[in-house]
Amino acid sequence: MKQLIQLIGISLIVGALLILSTKLIDPPPAKGKKDVIYVYNWGEYIDPALTKKFEKETGIKVVYETFDSNEAMMAKIKNGGTPYDVAVPSEYTIQKMAKEDLLIPIDHKKLSNLKNIDKDFMNLPFDPGNKYSIPYFWGTVGILYNPEKTKGIDFNSWNSLWDKRLNKDVLVVDGAREGIGFSLNSMNESLNETNPKKLEKAQNKLIKLSPNVRGVVGDEINTMMVQNESDVAVVWSGMAADIMSENDNLDFVVPKEGSNLWFDNMVIPKTAQNVEGAHKFINFILDEKNGKQNTEWVGYATPNKESYKLLDKETREDERFYPDSNIRKKLEVYKDLGKENIAKYNEAFLKFKMSLK
Repeated sequence: MKQLIQLIGISLIVGALLILSTKLIDPPPAKGKKDVIYVYNWGEYIDPALTKKFEKETGIKVVYETFDSNEAMMAKIKNGGTPYDVAVPSEYTIQKMAKEDLLIPIDHKKLSNLKNIDKDFMNLPFDPGNKYSIPYFWGTVGILYNPEKTKGIDFNSWNSLWDKRLNKDVLVVDGAREGIGFSLNSMNESLNETNPKKLEKAQNKLIKLSPNVRGVVGDEINTMMVQNESDVAVVWSGMAADIMSENDNLDFVVPKEGSNLWFDNMVIPKTAQNVEGAHKFINFILDEKNGKQNTEWVGYATPNKESYKLLDKETREDERFYPDSNIRKKLEVYKDLGKENIAKYNEAFLKFKMSLK
């Protein structure tokens, strides 16, 4: 009996020690998912001071990651892993993500600052009623050039790029939609064209541009244009504004035949684990003062009409980056053309790149 009592006592002591050791070994209770949001955005596409301000105001930590293409962003969200709460895809990708059931409908009632967005940028064909997306920035594709070194060439037309005086002097942004797109526009065709014969014609015309092409590049365009390594580049308007801030010898124009009107928008992926925090973050960005600060830091055009009013007069009246409604009528938003047609664009652009010497 005495031995039995000793065994029971030892068991109780061992049990108590196990419970105590477990408490000592286990990490402290993790904070709830409401204390953090994961934001997935393009590189250098938000003022870092704003994420700090959001954290201070809400107590929600922002984990920020970047991507360099819509395709890479979408693939990572589809594959799961990181539970992104907010992402910033472009318009045609939003269509694809919605079709593949990768997005959560946004609750407009939680966005008190949504009233700040210009109605011209709401309810667009790629997301009727803004069910899944809220405008972030917008812009165009155009020609950045050095007027002094290209005298006599009128860049108001895409056809100016084929001028023989620009031999080995043109940089082209590395994007199939942009490259085949401006070739189509130069022939007064839609940049959403899917007719095989017209696409082949655009491909062949782009190949004829090869002697003038110095390179098909990505972010390197910034450095090359700032350092005057080329005199002409086909770029997005925001990229042009950023380069021009460092090289005031350059100018930018959206050619008269038309161009791409693009939109980047905030969405909430189905991977989100802090939907409430995601809405707070989106509403924070929509605030007029925060929107102004972000616009000044990033350099792209804002769809926030109240933020726009706060910008300096020189910026507001610069029609190179805020084209008037007449110019905007000639611009087209990229449509989701489907895998088969996008493959044709990629193949045509690849043949152009292979033609470069």
